[in-house]
Amino acid sequence: MKYAMVVSAVLMAFALSACERPAAVVTVPVAGPAGPAGATGSTGSTGATGYTGATGTTGETGNTGNTGSTGATGERGKTGGDTVVIVPPAQR
Repeated sequence: MKYAMVVSAVLMAFALSACERPAAVVTVPVAGPAGPAGATGSTGSTGATGYTGATGTTGETGNTGNTGSTGATGERGKTGGDTVVIVPPAQR
């Protein structure tokens, strides 16, 4: 009787260890298809033109004044925002 209990305990341990444990299920959110692109941003304003240099004094060695610098270029237009457009399916 002693051996019967030991043998059945060992068999039960083997049987339970042979069972496959279920793997943990992890759900990962998946982004849907990309929507249409947003509206194009407006174009930046043009920078101001630099001042024209003053004319040098006349005389034997009069020099012409320097030309003013060109103004800064306007900023680039911004892209459309985070607008989401939902298009319902066609009804039949």
